[in-house]
Amino acid sequence: MSKVYYKTAEEIEQVRESANVLSQLLAEIAGLVKPGITTLSLDKFAFDFIKDHNGTPAFLNYQGFPYSLCISVNDQVVHGFPSDYVLKDGDIVTVDGGVNLNGFISDSAYTFAVGEISEEAKQLLEVTKASLQAGVEQAIAGKRVGDISAAVQEYVTPYNYGIVRELVGHGVGFHLHEKPEVPNYGRRGSGPKLEEGLIICIEPMINAGKAGVKFWDDGWTVSTVDGKLSAHFEQMVAIRKGSPDVLLNFDAIEKVLNKK
Repeated sequence: MSKVYYKTAEEIEQVRESANVLSQLLAEIAGLVKPGITTLSLDKFAFDFIKDHNGTPAFLNYQGFPYSLCISVNDQVVHGFPSDYVLKDGDIVTVDGGVNLNGFISDSAYTFAVGEISEEAKQLLEVTKASLQAGVEQAIAGKRVGDISAAVQEYVTPYNYGIVRELVGHGVGFHLHEKPEVPNYGRRGSGPKLEEGLIICIEPMINAGKAGVKFWDDGWTVSTVDGKLSAHFEQMVAIRKGSPDVLLNFDAIEKVLNKK
């Protein structure tokens, strides 16, 4: 979308309700991710869960996307198709989903470890998630998009990871993708000003190797150019004065993961 949409306090609460359904879904997915399960079975679960909670999958049929979830395994960065692929011990898998609840859209992603993963993979996940939090801390009225972008970049750079440039965060709420774009690299003090009423998705996509990506012939899947791992974490934040208002945090997901 080419327009910036600002939301009233009431509309932000409606988006939060949509985000709550998505948070519950991702927490359920957290319990299902394990060796031996297919990614397509996760997608089918998501479709039923969202319908059971009076919503519709925001991704399904969006610009022709044929599934309820984007599920990206190992070197896949984003927009992977659910399939008959069977998750195995040592994989990492990003589950990216969206919910349309009464016309209000939520969007979030989390990269899960499948069984026991390598130390390299653990560090990639930890750094990517921490870089998201660094970006979220800058999502305050009066700051600029570049403050978020720079915070992510500054956190990641010491690890010599590749920061994906072709794909960025975005506004959300009335539509799945709204302005402004929120890159994961940039300069402090640059870019559009953050104003109250804006809801944005901050979503670092970080590669263990080179920053470059390749686009698959399916028109959707994006993977790393060198076959190395990629991680992706995404949260929705409503812009407020003083502190960020995270509409979908990872508490419910990590409560499940800590029990596994």
